[in-house]
Amino acid sequence: MTTPEVTHNAAAARFELRVQGQLSFAQYHLVDGVMWITHTETPPSLRGRGLAAHVVRAALDHARARGLMVRPACSYVRAYLRRHPDLQDLVAPA
Repeated sequence: MTTPEVTHNAAAARFELRVQGQLSFAQYHLVDGVMWITHTETPPSLRGRGLAAHVVRAALDHARARGLMVRPACSYVRAYLRRHPDLQDLVAPA
């Protein structure tokens, strides 16, 4: 399966991926140069395909490109960051 491109919907403050007409996304908000990723969601029928990982990675790449730190307020994002130690420099200090 070819994964469609993740888009940044700045007006809705989320990164989105549409597959089979369904939306997966990572919601965020910015506070003082920190991107708080607060929620990720993938429709049940699309889970297990790595779509959430694509969306979260796009959000993290966006943060890095703009010099933002990240606060993983979502359990999925925390788990993703644990699996990718090369991204720890993005995590905002507590």
